[in-house]
Formats: sequence, C-alpha cells, structure tokens
Amino acid sequence: MRHLKAGWKLGRNTSHRRALLRNLLTSLILQERIETTATKAKAMRPHVEKMITLGKRGDLAARRLAASYLMTSEAVERLFDTVSPRFGDREGGYLRIIRKGFRRGDGGETVYIELLGSEKIQQEKREKRAEARAKKSEEAKKAMEEQSGGAEGEAASEEKKDKE
Repeated sequence: MRHLKAGWKLGRNTSHRRALLRNLLTSLILQERIETTATKAKAMRPHVEKMITLGKRGDLAARRLAASYLMTSEAVERLFDTVSPRFGDREGGYLRIIRKGFRRGDGGETVYIELLGSEKIQQEKREKRAEARAKKSEEAKKAMEEQSGGAEGEAASEEKKDKE
C-alpha cells in the first residue's frame, strides 16, 4: 500500500509531471490567477513558494535558477520585477486557493489559485474590459443611429417629392 509517500504523482510520469508543473507555474506568474484542479493546485504550491523566494533573493544565480524552471523569459522578468517585490516582508504563504466547484465532464474539483495581492490587478482588468465593452457598444449605437437616421432622411425627402 502507498501510505505516507511524499509528493503528488498526478497520474503522470516524471517528465510529464515536471512539464505540467512548470507550465502551471509560468501561467500563474504571468496571469496572477489560474483555474485548475484542486490536486494540481496543491502539488504546485511548494514550487510557487520556492520560485517567489528565489525572486526575493534577486541575485544573478537566483535569476538563472528561475529561468531554468520557468518556460518564458517574460515570466522570469515578471517574477523578479513585479511579483516578488510585492512579498518583500512576507515569509511564505504567497498563494490563495479558492474552491470553484466540480467539472461537468468528470466531476473533478476545480479551484482558482491566485497570488495574494492580485485582487487589485484583477479589478483593474475587469474595469478595463468594462470600459472597452462600453466604448464598443457606444460605437455600435452611433452606427445604428447613423444608419437609421440616414434611412429616415431618405424617407422624408421622398415624401416631400411625392407632395410636390
């Protein structure tokens, strides 16, 4: 029996599991919040904690270690420039796991995993998206008014011609 064996296997072989965790970690650093399964989030937590601690160190060796694990150079820059400074005085516990519900297909428990302090960033994204939607709907309204206004103008000019 597999009692008290450390680590999460996630039903994958070693290289697949490592690639999965690297991709999840890179996505989390770039997006600040991702949706995944509860087991993957729990397996990912220590990797994220170690990566942010590397970012707090900030030296060249730490940057190279992070670059060897993260998938993109953009993620490395974001880790060292924006994410890690946010946790300067904090000694761990950089993540929040929020239960979302269960997937329809297989019933797997899904969660949101997010970095602490990302609420402001998420709110800014929502506001920006709402502004873009409002602007787009306003432009669509104007276009509709121009089309209907043009049609009314033509109808009015035809009525004048008929009266004459």
